[in-house]
Amino acid sequence: MPSTATSVQRVSRIADARAAIAKVRADGARIGFVPTMGALHRGHLSLVDRARRESDAVVMSIFVNPLQFGPTEDFGRYPRPLEEDARLASEVGVDILFTPSSDEMYRDGRATIVSAGPRGEVWEGAVRPGHFDGVLTVVAKLFNIVQPDVAILGRKDLQQASLIQAMARDLDFDLTIVVAPTIREGDGLALSSRNAYFSKSERGDALVLIRALRAVAAAFGAGERDGRRLEDIGRQRFADVRRASLDYFAVVNPMTLEPEPRAERGSAAIVAARLGATRLIDNIILGENDQD
Repeated sequence: MPSTATSVQRVSRIADARAAIAKVRADGARIGFVPTMGALHRGHLSLVDRARRESDAVVMSIFVNPLQFGPTEDFGRYPRPLEEDARLASEVGVDILFTPSSDEMYRDGRATIVSAGPRGEVWEGAVRPGHFDGVLTVVAKLFNIVQPDVAILGRKDLQQASLIQAMARDLDFDLTIVVAPTIREGDGLALSSRNAYFSKSERGDALVLIRALRAVAAAFGAGERDGRRLEDIGRQRFADVRRASLDYFAVVNPMTLEPEPRAERGSAAIVAARLGATRLIDNIILGENDQD
C-alpha cells in the first residue's frame, strides 16, 4: 500500500505518535522507521528512500538524545534546525515526524537504562564511556513507541548499528533492521551533521579518514590479510595531518567488534579522529565498494 501523504504529520507527544501510527497501521500499512538526531542531510534522506522501499508508511524521529552525550561533548551546540528538517522530511515522503522534547522522553523519576554490555565499552565506548547505554536506551524507547516493522540505520555508525541489532535480537523486538551504506560527498567525506563545524582547511584535513580507509581497502585488495599490518597502513596516513588526532584505527569483525588478526572479506576497518573541536568516525567494509 504506497503512501499517499502530501505533507508530513508532526507530533511531539508519545501518545499522539502512538495514535497517529495506530491509524496508519489500521489501514494495513507496513511501518518503516528512521531514527535521527536531526540536522538532516542526504545521508538521512537516503535512509528514508530505503524505508519507502521496505514499507508502506515512514515514521522519522528527531531527538537530540542527552543520554548519549558526555559532560564535555557537544550537546549544547549540536545543530537543531527543526523547521528545515521538517521541510526536508516532507519533501522526501516521511508520513509521521516525531519530535519529542527531553521531558517527554525522560520523565521525572526514571530509573531504567539499557546496558550495551562489554561490546559497548570498546572503540567508541572506550572513548565515550556510557555513550552506547544512552543510545540503546533511547532506541529501545523509540522502538517501543513506534513498533516498526522495519528500522533503517546508517552504516557510518557501524558500532552503534551492531549494538542496536544485538539489542533487538536479545530483547526480542519484533522488527527487521536494515543497515544502509554510508553516503559520501564526491571527495569521499562521509556525510555527517558535524561536518558543518569545519572551517575550509579543517574540512580538507578531514579527508584523511577516508584516505586511510581506502589505503587499507587497497592493500586488502592487493592480498594483504594481516590485521595489524592493515591497521599500520591506515595509521600511517595520519602522520602528515598535524591537526588530526587519531583516537583509534582498527580492523574488526563488524558484528562482534573484536579485532581481526586475519582480515577476511566483510571485515571492517574503523576509525575515529578529532579535527580541532570536531570528532569524526568512519568505516569501510573490506572487499566491498564503499561507494555503493
